[in-house]
Amino acid sequence: MEGHRLLKRESIFEGKVVRLYLDKIMLPDGREAEREVVHHWGAVGIVPLVERRELVLVEQYRHAPGESLMEIPAGKLLPGEDPLECAKRELEEEVGMKAGRWGFLCRFYTSPGFSNEMLHLYLAEELYEGDACPDDDEFLKVHKLTLEKAYAMVREGSVRDSKTIVGILAACLIAGMRAPI
Repeated sequence: MEGHRLLKRESIFEGKVVRLYLDKIMLPDGREAEREVVHHWGAVGIVPLVERRELVLVEQYRHAPGESLMEIPAGKLLPGEDPLECAKRELEEEVGMKAGRWGFLCRFYTSPGFSNEMLHLYLAEELYEGDACPDDDEFLKVHKLTLEKAYAMVREGSVRDSKTIVGILAACLIAGMRAPI
């Protein structure tokens, strides 16, 4: 829907990961409104699939929700960085694996109500050993789960990270798994 127009942008905060803006916009009916916008450089998520039967996930503590989450390997894009190159780097850094075959799955906004963060999702197959070297502030535990177990964890609510839910469902579709309803 067209008709929204930016009138003024004020920078509120600039950090390592995000920038926060207060935007004044013109609505389609002529009224003005304010929107808080989180600017993010974007990110990648990787669905590492082992012989179309197992998925490699990482478990890590996330400060914002205050709990450990099971997630697909992922990482932030550097400004101007190619998403596939970022995905290759993050897979090796986080789980110590490389992939012989890569496929683009989709891209999506993670929370378009307040952020422009775009996540690029890739499939990684034909996995082989690389060198794990997580960032100094990342404490990761690597898990291999069957697709059935990963899907069950989504259904029961123990996987709550949106990129991971999308990744698990994509892996199930790719493997031809029929989800129980």
